[in-house]
Amino acid sequence: MIIDVDIYQQIREMTTKQHMSQRAVAKALGISRNTVKKYCDGDNVPWERKEYTRESNVLTNEILDFILKCLEEDKKEGLVKQSHTARRIYHRLVSEKNFTGGESTIRSAVKDIKGSIPKSFIPLEFDPGEAMQIDWGEATVYLKGNKTKLNLFCARLCYSCSMFVMAFMHQNEESFLEGQQKAFEYFGGVSHKVIFDNAKVAVKEGFGKHAIMQNAYRAFSAHYTFDALFCNVASGNEKGLVENLVGFSRRNLLVPVPHLANLSELNLYLLNGCNKYKEHEIPGREGTVGLRLRQESSYFYTLPKYCFDTSKTIIAKVNEYSTVRFDKNNYSVPANLIGKDATVKAYGNHINILYHNKTVATYVRLYGSGNATSYTLEHYMPLLERKPRSVFHAKPVRQVIQKDLLEWGMKFPNANRDTVKLLRLCLDYSVDRILNIKNQIPYTVQPTIDLVRSYLDEPVKNNIIPMSSEVIVDTVDLSSYDEKFGMVVND
Repeated sequence: MIIDVDIYQQIREMTTKQHMSQRAVAKALGISRNTVKKYCDGDNVPWERKEYTRESNVLTNEILDFILKCLEEDKKEGLVKQSHTARRIYHRLVSEKNFTGGESTIRSAVKDIKGSIPKSFIPLEFDPGEAMQIDWGEATVYLKGNKTKLNLFCARLCYSCSMFVMAFMHQNEESFLEGQQKAFEYFGGVSHKVIFDNAKVAVKEGFGKHAIMQNAYRAFSAHYTFDALFCNVASGNEKGLVENLVGFSRRNLLVPVPHLANLSELNLYLLNGCNKYKEHEIPGREGTVGLRLRQESSYFYTLPKYCFDTSKTIIAKVNEYSTVRFDKNNYSVPANLIGKDATVKAYGNHINILYHNKTVATYVRLYGSGNATSYTLEHYMPLLERKPRSVFHAKPVRQVIQKDLLEWGMKFPNANRDTVKLLRLCLDYSVDRILNIKNQIPYTVQPTIDLVRSYLDEPVKNNIIPMSSEVIVDTVDLSSYDEKFGMVVND
């Protein structure tokens, strides 16, 4: 029975002031004698209730460890739709551990463990140059007016708190290695340790101190001589600085949401933000972030002279369309390489294509569903000059050249060949300049290649050749000639 303040007051007054017996009070108020006994002396009050807890004798350490292991497996796999529910854990306990308790007991235990895992943080302190923490985060920006979700690689030195942030389209191995390499170069050296979680780009299997590194990451850490330390599952306290950095970067560098032309421009924008952060002074730490970074720099390992190749590299044969294929997408190369093997080096945000160790093409890396192609018009000019009739339907032309410029080319006397020559002028002088000439020529005038070239030949502004008003002639000493030929000069 719930006892409110009014009934409690009557119990106390009847027993204290009127000296009524507990039986009489219970009869008068219509409540049980046990209730009167509980409240008559004022030892208990109805508005403060003692929590009733009963320790379960079935939740042994073995059962709790099994629950935690299930949750750690979910964290490692990262599959939200294929993670353990409390019911699934209960059924596994029944079948694998002969658990005899109820499902509600396991539900309560899972709830308590999940609630206690991520939110505990311990203040950490590091020596100069000792450690760098890294992590990934997601952010949204506008690139060429399109709302784009991308990935932020975040790194932070544990002593100075200097930060480095770089944007990538994907969290693949190439981006992971390149992000760390650029961070080392930005900080001016290599920290003794790198602290990270258990992402598959770095960890082949296991977690925490039992993690086994991927082969590429092992080679990378060996080259830069740092120790890779992986956090235990759901242990945000072990890398709290960088956990904060992901959120800090989004809130302070990307609010309001920036509108930029491309990923390179975005990374320059982020780099400027990191440089400005060096002026920041963190409460409880002496000096600015930049000052502490200068203090820390002498403790770093020196950057190796050889720059580790962070790319994913393949050998690809150039097909009949003068393209090579990488990761379901195509990239053009010079037409003279058709049928030959080229080396494709894929970095986080760009692609380099080499032939005999010489770069022949560079592109922004294509991601997505595949079957997209990036063309460079110059690669196809020899083919177009031999096959000019294809110029108006050639994909490399349509992808690069504006439609109005091609429509203008159709008006030239020899449309196909003249348009190819027009494309050559675009490569030599830029498309914008040729379009500017197009706009200068009256529409009533028949355009020709010679006419376009006449606009390209800038007239001499002044036909007068400037000359100095004084002509300085050096004095010649002829005495040596006089001596040689025995000539005497009479006064």
